[in-house]
Amino acid sequence: MPYAELDGLTLYYERAGSGDPELLFVHGWCCDHTAFGPQFDHFAQTHTVTALDLRGCGRSGRPAAGYGVPDFADDLARFCTAVGIAKPVIIGHSLGGMIAVEFAAQHPSIARALVLLDPGPIHPLPTTVESFRSFAEQLGGPGGEDLRRTYVGDMGARDEVLARWIAELMCAVPLPIAIDVIRGVVAWNGARAFALCTIPALLLRPGLDDDPEDFQLRSLKPDLEVGITVGAGHFHQLEVPDQINAMIERFLATTL
Repeated sequence: MPYAELDGLTLYYERAGSGDPELLFVHGWCCDHTAFGPQFDHFAQTHTVTALDLRGCGRSGRPAAGYGVPDFADDLARFCTAVGIAKPVIIGHSLGGMIAVEFAAQHPSIARALVLLDPGPIHPLPTTVESFRSFAEQLGGPGGEDLRRTYVGDMGARDEVLARWIAELMCAVPLPIAIDVIRGVVAWNGARAFALCTIPALLLRPGLDDDPEDFQLRSLKPDLEVGITVGAGHFHQLEVPDQINAMIERFLATTL
């Protein structure tokens, strides 16, 4: 099994295929590389693809600290160096989309483009920030584990089997790590990072809800491409992979 060693941090990853540009998949909160299974298998036919487990998740190491969005982005840069990944397209889901944005802001010479699959709040309203802060506090309370299970159950999939699989995956990460990540989300200045992104970017949402935060993203990056999937929820890359894969393929073909 392949592991990257980064100054004491061990990150598990899987790599396959061949072809340019390389695609690097970055999963969301409390998930692992398997959250991109359909995309990994599909794009391995035409591209070099890599999917990793972030620190604290899956088979990767679980250090006591380092769970802010900039920390994850720094891990990603060191990972690319260790594995030999040059100019990848970063495809991030949920928290992974936020990490992708920070990565592009910190390391503009490395990333080639961004694909953001229903990312977490990048340019949040004050009420959104407060809701995440409150969520972290409640997770740290006596009923935190039950709260997490309810929360991840609500963000699951329409298919009951898939929804249960997602819930079990997300509840496998130790709760203190899950809480630290949410605190890192609250502290992150996503608007600053997104304003620094000069590379092409595609935002894919599971539905059109006129989110004011997305309008703010368009104001920061007028060339942002936006797509909408049909018949899915937050994990639309697993629920409707054909739609996601087709839009990523089109973005790669027309933008790069």
